[in-house]
Amino acid sequence: MILDQPSLFVLEWVPRIAARFEPTPSALDLAVGRGRHALVLARYGFRTFGVDVNLEAVREAVMRVDAHGLRLHAWCADLAMSELPHERFDVILVTRYLQRDLFESIRQALKPEGIVLYETFTVHQRQIGMGPASPHHLLESGELERRFAGFDVLFHEEVMSPEALARIVAKKR
Repeated sequence: MILDQPSLFVLEWVPRIAARFEPTPSALDLAVGRGRHALVLARYGFRTFGVDVNLEAVREAVMRVDAHGLRLHAWCADLAMSELPHERFDVILVTRYLQRDLFESIRQALKPEGIVLYETFTVHQRQIGMGPASPHHLLESGELERRFAGFDVLFHEEVMSPEALARIVAKKR
């Protein structure tokens, strides 16, 4: 996968969930990076927000989305030091990022009936020999589904190839 291209998981699920909401639902791209997924959210009619610790990446994300005539409301923050707003977002998207102490904040930042889309590496990625190797950045088998216990799981999978990834789409009750 080319890192600047959107995840196929995101490309598949964003249109499917966009139809579930009233016009102009809000979505947060957590760890927005340079905006590859924020652009997908904005294209599907989400009022799109992004947060990242890297100010230069946030600036690039805003310019990238703006170049398509769309809008990204983005801010720079270290999420280890800042909280997400409570019950603010219809959708929260996280890809290739793991900060375990954020799971509760993600739960609280979603509105009732809100949906989380999450995709990141598992410990099996070490066997592939590229990507993250630290256990702090790798999910254990089944961990992602456990982290969203109490949500209605619409989709969950863990794959080993071409990368070791866990993916979930889950709706807050």
